[in-house]
Amino acid sequence: MISQGRWRVISALGIVQILAWGCSYYLLTVLGPSIAAETGWGLPWIFGSLTAGMLTAGLVAPHAGRMIGRHGGRPVLAVSGLLLATGLVLLALAPNLPVFGLAWLVIGAGMGSGLYDAAFATLGRLYGADARPAITALTLWGGFSSTLCWPLSAFLLAHLGWRGTCLTYAALQLGVCLPLILGLIPRAAPRPVTAGNRPDTVSLDAAERPVFLVLAAVVTCTGITTSIVSVHLLTLLQDRGLSLAGAVSLGTLVGPSQVGARLLEVANRSRHHPIWTLTVAVVLMAVGLVLLWSGLPAPGLVLVIYGAGNGLYSIGRGTLPLALFGPDRYAALLGRLAKPSLAAQALAPSAAAYLIAHAGADATLAALAVLGVINVALVGALWRVRRGTVPVRVAADEKPLPQGGRG
Repeated sequence: MISQGRWRVISALGIVQILAWGCSYYLLTVLGPSIAAETGWGLPWIFGSLTAGMLTAGLVAPHAGRMIGRHGGRPVLAVSGLLLATGLVLLALAPNLPVFGLAWLVIGAGMGSGLYDAAFATLGRLYGADARPAITALTLWGGFSSTLCWPLSAFLLAHLGWRGTCLTYAALQLGVCLPLILGLIPRAAPRPVTAGNRPDTVSLDAAERPVFLVLAAVVTCTGITTSIVSVHLLTLLQDRGLSLAGAVSLGTLVGPSQVGARLLEVANRSRHHPIWTLTVAVVLMAVGLVLLWSGLPAPGLVLVIYGAGNGLYSIGRGTLPLALFGPDRYAALLGRLAKPSLAAQALAPSAAAYLIAHAGADATLAALAVLGVINVALVGALWRVRRGTVPVRVAADEKPLPQGGRG
């Protein structure tokens, strides 16, 4: 069970995550067309600024992970909030496209030091090997980000315009997120730094390196898939003959499916090794993508399957590195895992848009299905290469896997 004190920390981090995702990754989904209409800047350039921001996030994430390993998450998350607020003010005041792009570089630095990986690392730094229930609970909050912030952004856009919306989100970062971080997230206990134990560095032995590389491949491949689906899902569904309203209605099934799957994981109370969570997640996502490509006449069910897998994936991505490599290196390794994933997520939607334009939606769905199958194969490889690693301590109610990789 999660103690009341931990719930306060998780709830504070959850609110911070909702607003951080809403004012960065999900912001242009609502504001982009209005910005283009008002300013005359091309929509590809506007969304290209988000791509540049995510590339910046990928560069910043490893450094943020090392800093969390050394100092804990509290100061890093506070800096992230300041960066997001500064970038949003720059957006609101941007007189031209170059300043707009510069603002997204600042926001990208805030994303790299304040989104899921930084929050997971914060919990790992605070609670060590017992952080898994807290990480799982935090993903429940994150699942509501688009659900809450898209309507909020639309409301603010209608009443304040896109510049006023950016200023409002900046105020929320300073007036809500920063006080929550400084007031409710405790300082991490200092760690003694010796020649052989530096929490800000990443050291992997010969048996661990292939495990880390395969896990990084899984995280990157999944990042490519989820970014393409999140950006182009409505277009792909409409190509299957659905109206825009019908596509939107079906698209809304993904969010509740994510949260539902995470609730089942919470109810299970982490009784199984997190490699099972990641495996089930990747298989469900692959099944959903293959069925979507096949044209199965039940797209709602297909999206529920995909959404459930996506919901479980967030938990597996956050908890498996903790189980495989232990809490001492967890923060630094999460940052290192995030670098290629964020870069891939930044570039994948543009590549998919090119594929849709030149080869069609069906070819794009086929490519997504192939990516899903490749990811299942990568997880299978992860089961094999992890046999040579030494299992770390797990929570008291979690059953460790034997070295052979069977539960």
